Amino acid sequence: MDAAPPAGRDADYRGLAAHLLRRARALGADAADVLVAEGTDFSVTVRKGEVETLKHAGSKALGLRVFVGRRTASTYTSDFSSAALQALVGASVDMARVTGEDPAAGLPDQTPPAEELDLGMFDPSPALLPTAERIDRARRAEAAALAVSPEITNSQGASYGSDESRIVLANTRGFMGSYRASGVSLSVIPVADRGGHMERDYWYTHGRGLSDLLLPEEVGRIAAERTLRRLGARKVATCEVPIVFDPETAAELLGIVFRALSGYSVFRNATFLKDRLGERVASPLLSVVDEGRRPRGLGARPFDGEGLPTRRNVPLEEGVVRFFMCDAYAARKIGARPTGSARRGVGGSPTVGSGDLCFARGATPPDQILGEVERGLYVTDLIGFGIDLVSGDYSQGAVGQWIEKGRVVHPVHEVTIAGNLKQMLLDVDAVGSDLEWRSSAAAPTVRIRRMTVSGS
Repeated sequence: MDAAPPAGRDADYRGLAAHLLRRARALGADAADVLVAEGTDFSVTVRKGEVETLKHAGSKALGLRVFVGRRTASTYTSDFSSAALQALVGASVDMARVTGEDPAAGLPDQTPPAEELDLGMFDPSPALLPTAERIDRARRAEAAALAVSPEITNSQGASYGSDESRIVLANTRGFMGSYRASGVSLSVIPVADRGGHMERDYWYTHGRGLSDLLLPEEVGRIAAERTLRRLGARKVATCEVPIVFDPETAAELLGIVFRALSGYSVFRNATFLKDRLGERVASPLLSVVDEGRRPRGLGARPFDGEGLPTRRNVPLEEGVVRFFMCDAYAARKIGARPTGSARRGVGGSPTVGSGDLCFARGATPPDQILGEVERGLYVTDLIGFGIDLVSGDYSQGAVGQWIEKGRVVHPVHEVTIAGNLKQMLLDVDAVGSDLEWRSSAAAPTVRIRRMTVSGS
């Protein structure tokens, strides 16, 4: 086997991937794909103005997936030496020969050529920022939080992080694609104290480049205000009332719905939506949109983990299940088509994942959504895991604000909200106009007509 090409350049990795695919075919593989990933990662955490942790690391790795008929094996390595790669290919083919046959295994039936797209995924600005200025941004965010009120007495730290990555994916069907991506974030966790009772909360900003971020002082201010509003929290009596999920907690609900819409959940009989294709399962106000190519989106990419073009998917449209999210494997298992939703790392096989995922923006201002509630709970944080996707049973610890006559009157903690997703989705009676992208999953304010609040 020839020596591996030098690492670090797109052309080198493309050549390496093509070489490994040829070698796999020569050893008896009927099909194969190769994923090469290279990246750098920086992070710093500051607490009370002092640097607590600082990390700057680089990595590269390569994953190989081979098929012998309908038998498959996956291997990966971070050793790019000729001997290691030769052993990797040979071991992969040998392993595939002895695994069990799976009729759904295989590359996508067709992989169109990679498109030349500029989605704004790579921004050089984070890497160009001097280390001292990265630390300073974290310090500024923490200092701003501590300055908001004397009741902000401590901090669990402020963190600044950035990363860059390069991806090359190739398969024996002739697909060869690559892209570069970057990310940068800033967050802070202040602690408030009132009469010996302490609370904490957080805020963050995240984007592809420095121009996407809020100012550190803004991040600190919002984090402090979110923390202060938790002071004086108390339980409420058990009741059935409207529940309003703020955008952050609505995004957690979105993630649950997305998992229920996965083709993997369908063929594993692990979703209450399994037999509901084409049926209304949610309020007409509710649509799930997965944007695979949103410009500068943190989940955007030109192709998925199998080389299929990414796209805009709306699996739940105005409350109706239109299709399930699938990679090639899940699609074969349930008799559907891939949706460009394969996600993978260098190790293991693809699975279904999202791009930039959201509940579609509604028409109602968030203040109106709260103002229409006579008595209910505004949820700002969720705790624990109590979701059964098969039955739809839902139960989670919650923190938030109690609403009386359309106004927030006091903070609430140590309560549980419960219901069943089958009814919860149908009972969505308001969706806010406040959709903002702060990560690769976003949601506006969402109100559910009635759920159980278990308190004192």
